[in-house]
Amino acid sequence: MNDAQWRSWTPYVGPHDPCPPIRVKWFVVPPNQYIVFQPMNLPQFSLEEALERGTLWPALYSSYPSRRAVKGGKANG
Repeated sequence: MNDAQWRSWTPYVGPHDPCPPIRVKWFVVPPNQYIVFQPMNLPQFSLEEALERGTLWPALYSSYPSRRAVKGGKANG
């Protein structure tokens, strides 16, 4: 994962866990977690693009891909 919004953590793997361990887990940190106030004159998407992306400001946009797409499976299936 090369995207700056993705973080990983390594859960504890016990010696007697009944299931195969998942060594690394990934999660997305939304960009709004880092913007504590709205600065003036932020760039804006066009209205059509803002409706498609769900936000008016590119600084707050995150694509949030599905788990299947991240793991290499089909996104729509």
